[in-house]
Amino acid sequence: MRRIKLTREEKAIEDALLRGEYKSVSKEEFNRIAKALEARKKNAVLNIRLNSGDLQNLKQKASKLGVKYQTFISEILHKIAQA
Repeated sequence: MRRIKLTREEKAIEDALLRGEYKSVSKEEFNRIAKALEARKKNAVLNIRLNSGDLQNLKQKASKLGVKYQTFISEILHKIAQA
């Protein structure tokens, strides 16, 4: 039988599963989680022009938070859109 070569991330998930770090959830909870993930799915593209200084500040703030700057900008826009 041929063994499938896993990526580092897949191996970490497999190891966590074998250690029992995951737990079962009810079907309702699973559906709630799936719905929340679907709602956060990014399915539109936006091209905008920014002042280079503003972009640099956004990149620095994103870096301090440990996230990519595009994700950071997307989260800012999402919060404003939901307000």
